[in-house]
Amino acid sequence: MSDLPFVAYKVLTGPEMAVLEADGVFAGAPIDLADGYIHLSVAEQLTETVDKHFAGQTDLHVAAVDLMILGDAVKWEASRGGRLFPHLYAALPLNAVLAYGPLERDADWAVRLPIAG
Repeated sequence: MSDLPFVAYKVLTGPEMAVLEADGVFAGAPIDLADGYIHLSVAEQLTETVDKHFAGQTDLHVAAVDLMILGDAVKWEASRGGRLFPHLYAALPLNAVLAYGPLERDADWAVRLPIAG
């Protein structure tokens, strides 16, 4: 499993992003809390995740998450179409976030990844 990415992405609403910034930790969105883990997506899964689960929503943000910092709290599990997705079985600490920013799309309507400054 060493070929798995070391960075994943979390889509957050404006209020959820405010909690992460203010508290330094994010326990999860309602769906995360219901499922018992925080849903993350790798870069190749991100646009589909946004289109499927956040369609029509505004004030969204994307956080790039360092999976190495989170260690064994990250489990790779089959989800949509049997593809592996990273699931975080812990709260997301701000110190594991490499970069974040408002959700933006490129000319092909793909979600742009946040860039650290």
